[in-house]
Amino acid sequence: MAPRRPPPFVTHVLELMQPLGPVVARSMFGGWGLSLDGLTFALVAGEELYLKTDAQNRPTYEALGLPAFAPYEDQPERTMNYHRPPADALEDSDSLMVWVRPAFEVALRAPRKPKKK
Repeated sequence: MAPRRPPPFVTHVLELMQPLGPVVARSMFGGWGLSLDGLTFALVAGEELYLKTDAQNRPTYEALGLPAFAPYEDQPERTMNYHRPPADALEDSDSLMVWVRPAFEVALRAPRKPKKK
C-alpha cells in the first residue's frame, strides 16, 4: 500500500517551511507529523498547524492567547506541547520561520528515546 499523499494544506505548509530544510510529512493518528532530520516539531490536524513548545517558547504563545493542541474533542483540557502559530504566520515563509525555527529548537532540546534494536 502506497503512503498517503499529504492534503493541499499540508503541502502548502511544507512549501512555506522549505527554508528550514527538507521537512517531511508523515500520516499519523488522523493528522500529520512534520519532521526534519527525524525530529518531529510540528503537527497538522485538519487545516490547523501546531508547533512544538516547551518552557522556553510556550510563554510567547500563551501571551498571545494561541491555543494548544487538544487531541480529544471530549476532553479539551487534555492538551499536548504544541500550539497554533498566529494566523498571519501562514502568509509567507519569512513569517512562518519566526515560529518554526524555535519549534525545531524545542525538538533538538527534547530528550531522545533510545532506538529499539
